[in-house]
Amino acid sequence: MQQRTGTDAKTVTHAFLLSPMKILHLISQHPKSTGSGYYLQNIISQAGASGHENYLVAGSSRGVRPHLAMIDSTSCSFVDFGSEPLDFAIPGMSDVMPYESSRFKDLSSAQLNSYKTAWANAVAEAVARFSPDIIHTHHLWIATSVARQLVPDIPMVTSCHSTDLRQFVQCPHLREFVEAGCRKSDRVLSLGGAQRQKIIDLYNIGGDRIDIIGGGIDTSRFQLHPDKPSAPPVQLVYGGKISFAKGVKWLMETVAEIDSCPEFHLHLAGSGTGSEEQECLSLASRLSGLVTVCGHLPQDRFAELMAQCHIFVLPSYYEGLPLVLLEALGAGCRIVTTNLPGCTELLGGCSEDLVRFIPLPPLETVDSPKKTDEKMLRLRLEKALKSMIATVVENPTLPTQEIDAILAANSWQAVFQKIENSYRSVIDKRKKNA
Repeated sequence: MQQRTGTDAKTVTHAFLLSPMKILHLISQHPKSTGSGYYLQNIISQAGASGHENYLVAGSSRGVRPHLAMIDSTSCSFVDFGSEPLDFAIPGMSDVMPYESSRFKDLSSAQLNSYKTAWANAVAEAVARFSPDIIHTHHLWIATSVARQLVPDIPMVTSCHSTDLRQFVQCPHLREFVEAGCRKSDRVLSLGGAQRQKIIDLYNIGGDRIDIIGGGIDTSRFQLHPDKPSAPPVQLVYGGKISFAKGVKWLMETVAEIDSCPEFHLHLAGSGTGSEEQECLSLASRLSGLVTVCGHLPQDRFAELMAQCHIFVLPSYYEGLPLVLLEALGAGCRIVTTNLPGCTELLGGCSEDLVRFIPLPPLETVDSPKKTDEKMLRLRLEKALKSMIATVVENPTLPTQEIDAILAANSWQAVFQKIENSYRSVIDKRKKNA
């Protein structure tokens, strides 16, 4: 009888672990406009395909609700900015966002209190309405801390996207509140090993509570085009925020100085805000024969553009795990990027025929170079671009086996399987300790 009871208990636990889950997703940004939002969308899509039920709480501006194909609007609620009680622009996890935003370091005490209250109310309403089995938050930052302190009894995992680490460094006055909740997340999901170590160092979260998950690519969308144009001209593309931290100004200044090179053309896709975007676009306008400004492109259109290009350029000073590099490979682009940890973690084993890394010197701040290094950086970027442009002309055949091996290890299905394992591990541990 005792043996049978034990077997029944194991069976019940196993059935519990494999049963569909109700997952409450929380992101304090617009869910369609950034890398973390794109990551979130893919997680929701994979969770739905795996039979789980999803509910989303996200940020919005001035009452504009985004349409998300992977989740019904009735399963979403939003914290709205731009009108009372949040009569300021949504704070961005980066200082420059592809939409109107404010900066956490500039918020007054009253605005911060309103911000915390709004997220607490939204989380409380979602929990009451949805009764989640688990909460999946994005960013080790204020909204996650609010949620953890508000509902400590619901299992929670938190995805780190690196911009949260940047905010943690830049906003020391907010650290105490952030730590109070984020340290109590059941598990943290890291994009890679370098990021995992930063989480340990900054937040004092034990490494045994951090799972390395990585990031994925939608291989059905980003595919090698059979009619990719021949070179020259060599088609280059940048895609991302139009900001200094992403290296766009550096890229424009470098393109203006390139000479003695096969014919090339750069497509600049993305958007930003404020004076940084204006300065970058002003530089681009002076290079109208060499640069096409595409503005913000939907994912499908961006995939089509990359499929027509030969080289993807990402000259960032700060990145988490830039999944756009995987997307560029999927679309048949060679890569020129900086040697940031996230970039080398994804592509560090690639041949020079496929990827060229630009070495960065020690930076002045977390995402900007020293003034004295700017000329050297332009020369390094110019050398990398000219070298890869020459490779495209001289050896147009891509190393497809190398590309296929990288992409096979980074599908969204594989990523979500690891996330799902983290969900189940957390829920099971809570159940055993109840």
